[in-house]
Amino acid sequence: MRNKIALILLSLLFCFKGFSQNFYNLNTIQKIEIQFSKTDWDYQLDLLKLGTDKYLMADWVKINGIEYDSIGVKYKGNSSYDSSFKKNPIHIELNTYKDQSHQGYVDIKLGNSYSDPSMIREVLAYSILKNYMLSPNANFAEVYINGKYMGIYSNAESINKRFCADRFYSSDNTFMKCNPNITPGPTVKSNLKYISADSLVYKPYYEKKSKNGWNDFVKLCDTISNFPTRAANVIDIDKAIWMLAFNNLLINLDSYNGAFAQNYYLYKDNNGLFNPIIWDLNMAFGGFPFAGSPGNGMGTLSIANMQQLSPFYHDTHTDWPLINAVMQNATYKKMYVAHLRTIIKDFFTNNEYVSFATQIQNLIESKVQSDSNKFYSYTQFKNGMNSNVNIGSYSVPGISNLMNVRVTYLKSTTEFTQTPPTISAITPIPAVPAYNAPVAITASVTNTKTDAVFLGYKFDETKRFEKLQLFDDGNHNDGAAGDNIYGVSLTMTSANLYYYIYAENANAGMFSPERAEHEFYQLSIPTDTIKKGDLVVNEFLADNKESDINEYGLYTDWIELYNTTSKTLNLTGYYLSDNTASLKKYPFDVNTTIAPNSYLIIWADDLKTTAKYAHSGFSLSFTYGQVVLSNSHGAILDSFTYFNQSEDVSTGRCPNATGNFTDIKTPTFKESNNFFCVAGLKNIKAFINTVTAFPNPANNQVTFKSNSLNIQTVELYNRLGNLVKNSQFTNKESTLNLDGLASGIYVYMIKDKRGIMDAHGILSVIK
Repeated sequence: MRNKIALILLSLLFCFKGFSQNFYNLNTIQKIEIQFSKTDWDYQLDLLKLGTDKYLMADWVKINGIEYDSIGVKYKGNSSYDSSFKKNPIHIELNTYKDQSHQGYVDIKLGNSYSDPSMIREVLAYSILKNYMLSPNANFAEVYINGKYMGIYSNAESINKRFCADRFYSSDNTFMKCNPNITPGPTVKSNLKYISADSLVYKPYYEKKSKNGWNDFVKLCDTISNFPTRAANVIDIDKAIWMLAFNNLLINLDSYNGAFAQNYYLYKDNNGLFNPIIWDLNMAFGGFPFAGSPGNGMGTLSIANMQQLSPFYHDTHTDWPLINAVMQNATYKKMYVAHLRTIIKDFFTNNEYVSFATQIQNLIESKVQSDSNKFYSYTQFKNGMNSNVNIGSYSVPGISNLMNVRVTYLKSTTEFTQTPPTISAITPIPAVPAYNAPVAITASVTNTKTDAVFLGYKFDETKRFEKLQLFDDGNHNDGAAGDNIYGVSLTMTSANLYYYIYAENANAGMFSPERAEHEFYQLSIPTDTIKKGDLVVNEFLADNKESDINEYGLYTDWIELYNTTSKTLNLTGYYLSDNTASLKKYPFDVNTTIAPNSYLIIWADDLKTTAKYAHSGFSLSFTYGQVVLSNSHGAILDSFTYFNQSEDVSTGRCPNATGNFTDIKTPTFKESNNFFCVAGLKNIKAFINTVTAFPNPANNQVTFKSNSLNIQTVELYNRLGNLVKNSQFTNKESTLNLDGLASGIYVYMIKDKRGIMDAHGILSVIK
């Protein structure tokens, strides 16, 4: 902490309050109001879209009644945009001109339901996708411009640095948007096909969203196109398989699987793997009928063609090298079919998708009815599940018309009629593991090949899954040889083991859990039972410019925890995060302890952990964020949501460890907050009365003078918040004897006759 021998005005006690609803809450329609000073705002937005693609400044935007001024707004989209449309897709950027955000979101992407008579395709598709991949959240928003209702829009989370930080625990690695920068077409694809070693030739087809990365990206294309057997070394192959399966099943062809091979992002995580992220689902469920074909054709499909599109379409078409890489690998192909089976079982065989579609249609029905700018009639919206609609050169199928027949067709194909292995009785031995001790995972697996049962495992949720073969030989805690009990042993080198099992036979594969690798099992070392209040977030600094320096000599954000108990706490199995939606961003190292009534600092940066200090791998946003402490079961022990932070002003509990959060103008790094926030006093007022202290610095004594007869006492506190001296005022004056005090900084508080503080400041004592 930097000691400042100067007068410090304490902040008013103020507890931040979080929003009552999440911006992407699917059960609530968001209300977004935009105000332009320009009455010809539509013309101006069209000019910018067709020209520089820059933003038009809005005077303000209100989001559910919360107003933000000076906002960037522009039209977005390709086929969904047209200057003749009354209702174009909109991109709102809250931080174009000022550092501001709404619940931490700076980009708002609003879709206009182009090519979607049902008006629910995008939200429905994202709601299914999130069960299998890391994907954007999506819901609906009613939009007003200059007081006029423009209609109901889909509201899909932007894929940007915040998205990457929340899902991949970093945000500065190679990040690519895979959409052509020129007009897409049969010969213009973002298909990951290797062109040459010169990165310049890729720029018309991809947009780099990170500072660097072209060399990484060219290597990815080279590997997938020319060395497909090595694809898993450069791309998260499981996410790629889920993406291809989802696109094919839902006839989401305005995607990698379709004619333009576009509308996805790639982010390279800290494990060196590119992660595909699906984007732009407004034309899922057959809203875009162009599957592409060899020779750069559009591959236009009728509704009947969509219903019976081969699950292996493009498996040998060289313009889709990622599909080639998956389908030419026998195991990946079986995994692909397994993922298709899982999505079908979860949502379509049981008609769960129809129930969910009905729910969201009912939610937006009244807003659709009053939307005079929509592309389709209210009747077409109501019948969007079971009526086909002609929209020019092709027909958009009713969603259930398409999917009911499609699921029946897929189940009839040879690959779907094969019987996969069965996996059951998955058992960790011992059930209660110990650190650095062996643990075995066993399972009953039937209808499999003896050498084709694998454990996917990792000890850190941020890492990639590794693979180990399971054996039925009697030597791996698997019982007798040949009894269909398979096992494998490994050492418990962390507080948690995350794992799944995959098995295959000659014709089919099976995962357990079936949504792996997106879902998995967890085995945890027993941890200390830390109750709410035992360990608290005590203070944090989200905008450290020159306050406290880490061991690398850098000013980075930090979070301070405090042990309120009289016993040492072991943090094995506990986590720290900046987002309640992603609780396990930072797992404490095994046997990390915090002494009784003591502090622990975690540097909120992406530096490597050292033996002396902990580094979280995430940093804190100064515009909006959360600090969250949780256990391995997802129970939140302590959390705080904050908004705009000032440079070198921390936020901490006042009084220390137990009070509400307030600004602390001089951060108290690894020390009691009481020194600068005044322990627990309420009704703080800032110098209603003038008080002087002299001399200051002082040696033997100090005299306080006030202009008010109402002043009664002066109290002096040390840096730990302990009262060390006090005295009464007589005739507006009081003198404190400083005998017995060591040199240092002290806080004085001046109280009136009611015991309420009227003034406060810092006294320097020099002996």
